[in-house]
Amino acid sequence: MAIDVNRPDFTIGIIGAGVMGRGIAQVAAEAGFNVLLADTQAAAVEAAAKACADMIRRKAEKGQIDEAAAEAAIHRIRKTGAGPEAGWTEFAACNLVVEAVVERMDVKHAVVAGLEAVVRDDCIIASNTSSLSVTGIAARARLPGRIAGFHFFNPVPLMRVVEVVGGVLTEEWALDALTQVAKRFGHHPVRTTDTPGFLVNHAGRAFGTEAMRIVSEGIASFADVDRVMTEAAGFRMGPFELLDLTGLDVSQVVIESIYRQYYDETRYRPVYLGEQRRVAGLFGRKVGRGFYAYPDGKQQRPPETPAPKIDAARFSVWVSARHPQAAARLRDVLAASGARMESGDKPSADALIFLTPFGEDCTTAALAEGLDPTRAVAVDCRLPLERRRTLMHNPLTRADLREAAHGLLGADGKAVTAVNDSPGFIAQRILACVVNIGAEIAQQRVATPDDINRAVELGLGYPRGPLRLGDELGPARVLEILENIGAFYGDMRYRASPWLKRRALLGASLMQAD
Repeated sequence: MAIDVNRPDFTIGIIGAGVMGRGIAQVAAEAGFNVLLADTQAAAVEAAAKACADMIRRKAEKGQIDEAAAEAAIHRIRKTGAGPEAGWTEFAACNLVVEAVVERMDVKHAVVAGLEAVVRDDCIIASNTSSLSVTGIAARARLPGRIAGFHFFNPVPLMRVVEVVGGVLTEEWALDALTQVAKRFGHHPVRTTDTPGFLVNHAGRAFGTEAMRIVSEGIASFADVDRVMTEAAGFRMGPFELLDLTGLDVSQVVIESIYRQYYDETRYRPVYLGEQRRVAGLFGRKVGRGFYAYPDGKQQRPPETPAPKIDAARFSVWVSARHPQAAARLRDVLAASGARMESGDKPSADALIFLTPFGEDCTTAALAEGLDPTRAVAVDCRLPLERRRTLMHNPLTRADLREAAHGLLGADGKAVTAVNDSPGFIAQRILACVVNIGAEIAQQRVATPDDINRAVELGLGYPRGPLRLGDELGPARVLEILENIGAFYGDMRYRASPWLKRRALLGASLMQAD
């Protein structure tokens, strides 16, 4: 069966006039589709139609759309009182109906049953669900082949990616039609299989969850983690800023749901910190308090301790050559500080020892080389040292040498984040987990490598998708980091995806398909 989505009378019904429903209605009308908007609450329909009109006219005022085109789009949105009581009768002429109702399977089953009683057999019924199984939604349908997922992200007009999700029984013609509709919307359609979290929500599990684990272990503060991930790793928002933006009342539910749907898969295991703060009502920006406070709507971030001023020439510095490239970069930074650099195979008896581990903590790295842990610190050299630097000490590192190391690293004015002992610092841990889950998504054939990257970049705002990020870091290095973290904790959470492990061993790109 082929559906012509370009026919002038193509009509899209939208059930649910909340934030998502009105967003879908707006982009559909702007794309030239006839729109039929419904909700069980008449007031919600009125409010949604007005909101759409306001947004479209605002775009015209900004010159983003022609005034005549704007008014035409507004008039393509038709309000209806059709609903379960009226038997959804006005939807009989629809070519596509998108439901954006509450995330309850019984409610969605009722909507599907009501629609199937009135729409034509070639009408596609799509769900905007973010957490429920598309296969489950279609399970009681008369024609399950026409039921698919059509998952947008909020705000719909700005987040220009949509997941086109095929359930076990969804037929190809329905997916093809939704893909074409998405393109007319101006969105990037990503075809995914019906797995927990689909693609984007699945891929996003590592960023916030691993960050919460780092904080829960007393390694660093919320603000420290965010500073490292934005300034050093290049993310637009840190994990806690992002959680505050999306709202922990929403995010924590997704975290728990995906974990349970994957039958307690350790890679997705939540951290008690998230649920604890959700219960406390610390949802984020929407309530003025989350991981940060938001007086008058503005984020209040605690100040960080500046690097201490020291006499660099007093210190003799030795850098481990275990990782030659990392060592060379670090030596350049320390030499520029004015410190006295040692070049021997072993440090002198009073030298400040710098290590450059990958996936190891300072303790493990020092003992592995037979070095004095009381004089040892570690620096994350996997990320550019031209931006923010991360300094790590172990429990026995002398306080005066911690301060000296901090001062030497910050002597040129660059910011330094000092953290407690942690396998993988901050960025190495989070990035390796992000890459690993992206690789597992590829392994499960949820989507193609290209689509995985593009969807994550558009849907989550990451600077690069997880597989591109893995190639940039080096698959072998990512594998090393994961294996070292896993060896330290003895936790299957850090076991490498087969997709990642094979390509790391082969020296191949993570974009390389089987």
